[in-house]
Amino acid sequence: MSDIDPHGDVTVDRVALAEEYAGEAAGAGHAASDDVAEYALRLGDDALVLSQRLGDWISRAPELEEDVALANIALDLLGHARSLLHYAGTRDGRSEDDLAYFRDEPDFRNAWIFEQPNGDFAHTIARQLFVATYLVELYRALEQSTDATLAAIAAKASKEVDYHRDHAIQWTLRLAGGTDESRRRMLRAVEQTWPYVDELFRDDVLVERLAAEGVAPLPSSLRPAFDAVIDEVFAEADLARPEGRLAFVASGGGREGRHTEHLGPMLAEMQVLARAHPGASW
Repeated sequence: MSDIDPHGDVTVDRVALAEEYAGEAAGAGHAASDDVAEYALRLGDDALVLSQRLGDWISRAPELEEDVALANIALDLLGHARSLLHYAGTRDGRSEDDLAYFRDEPDFRNAWIFEQPNGDFAHTIARQLFVATYLVELYRALEQSTDATLAAIAAKASKEVDYHRDHAIQWTLRLAGGTDESRRRMLRAVEQTWPYVDELFRDDVLVERLAAEGVAPLPSSLRPAFDAVIDEVFAEADLARPEGRLAFVASGGGREGRHTEHLGPMLAEMQVLARAHPGASW
């Protein structure tokens, strides 16, 4: 698990790699229903794709501590993905590796914001600010889920995404209040990333059924708390929330397997070794 000291630096003093790599015991003892499995797949794909994106920063971040920080956040997300994909796979017996490496682009259910390219460091921070703020609210709500497995996964993930959000807030303030160039880049990153935020809060028939059963919150119910945090950060950073710009999400967008041009190349890179040597271990 990632850790942040009082000065806002992320360290790896408490990274629980054994727990992450074990995939935990999510879903042990019972199989997910079709609706719950589909929902877990969405959340697992969000985490998996973002983890892969953040891993690209290793050895490329603007300072050495950020190599470590972003790698640590990526590992947290990979742990979330493993637990969620494992649980999703209990429906039909597929493992988390099967779901990660042997599905094609239309089978992924992540929202568009997670698959967007890293861009420069400001773009990555803007994306992190938005998605981590969303995930904080989502996992807090899921801790109260009537599905015990989702509640357990959320309880662990909540602690970690709190750190992810703090890290993104600190960097947003630092970039927006830094040099003229860092502020220009942060302004551009917010403007170009904001249109993808709306998809995170769209309700559909799946989440409506799950909300009625107390399994998951309606995404739209998370929006007020999200907006309150973002407005507070933007006020301190002297940033304006972009208005009137939304990414065009046709027929459900990523939740329905319709993706931007950016996901396919990323999946090809992520999956090439597993597909070239299926069943290999080392």
